[in-house]
Amino acid sequence: MHITDLELKNYRNYTELAVSFDNKVNVILGENAQGKTNLMEAIYVLAMAKSHRTSNDKDLIRWDEEYAKIEGRVVKHNGSIPIQLVLSKKGKKAKVNHIEQKKLSQYIGAVNVIMFAPEDLNLVKGNPQVRRRFIDMEIGQVSAVYLHELSQYQKMLQQRNHYLKQLQTKRQSDRTMLEVLTVQLSDMASRLVLRRKAFITQLEKWAQPIHSGISRGLEELKIEYKTGIEVSEEPVLSKMNEEYLEKFDKLKEREIERGVTLAGPHRDDLVFYVNGRDVQTFGSQGQQRTTALSLKLAEIELIKEEIGEYPILLLDDVLSELDDYRQSHLLNTIQGKVQTFVTTTSVEGIDHETLKQAATYHIAAGALEA
Repeated sequence: MHITDLELKNYRNYTELAVSFDNKVNVILGENAQGKTNLMEAIYVLAMAKSHRTSNDKDLIRWDEEYAKIEGRVVKHNGSIPIQLVLSKKGKKAKVNHIEQKKLSQYIGAVNVIMFAPEDLNLVKGNPQVRRRFIDMEIGQVSAVYLHELSQYQKMLQQRNHYLKQLQTKRQSDRTMLEVLTVQLSDMASRLVLRRKAFITQLEKWAQPIHSGISRGLEELKIEYKTGIEVSEEPVLSKMNEEYLEKFDKLKEREIERGVTLAGPHRDDLVFYVNGRDVQTFGSQGQQRTTALSLKLAEIELIKEEIGEYPILLLDDVLSELDDYRQSHLLNTIQGKVQTFVTTTSVEGIDHETLKQAATYHIAAGALEA
């Protein structure tokens, strides 16, 4: 798949922009603070209906304006479709092929993107929240069911935390309601973990040979999904549900004391091992970066496997963060098969055929010129 056209109105530092793109590699050149990352973010937001940089949609609307609009035309194997996202103080409106989507979970997946930015190098060494978000965003792109279940889980979690807080402050004393909420939460938690485990198994399958290639066959990558319950190699939903109910029963008094849910997918994590050692704790910066790069390249293949075509790749100022060897590996992987957007202040020092054949755009103060 690829984006042929993009239009922005009142988005960040863009008053208006209309641009057409090459279906292979597009290089966006410009100094810092001119709008390169804003452009990449706009493509990401068009796909995911949320930003990777902020949770506040108001930040995306140009100063003193009422709304921001992002429109794109996406070519997939079954044809070309227009998609549109309007952000305002009232919320979001999304259209696919001119038809408004009632739920954002139905909209997400109309176009698939993989973002790789300098902050993604923190995927390995950052906090667990970064890794959970990574899992949720990537599964959500290929599974509307997962997005729905995640939304349901978050609502149930909020309700349960609220009730625990009431028990903690003695505004409630009836524990029957807590049991009802626990049964509901356990069921949804089991469903989420089951899907996450399956995703991680697939991701590892693609990431292992990529990591081995980047490390010249010297390193083996393993990914472990770390959850608060015992999960077998081939997990069963009913068994996981029982495990969660047992776990919550043991935690009940502590949870009431603290007024918060102490187990569940919202507290899970990923652990990456290179040659049997935890990369986050014992890995060098080079190993951490190779792991992050392997995961991103694996995502591309995983999405291709799931939906039958390659996603769009956004490389936001990340090439300068990688050494020559990792740069080459990344560019060799995408060459000729993935529509890619690259932002950088300069292509000097990057000697690769992929960039030599790329369409180049220059950006200054929110204005883009080919």
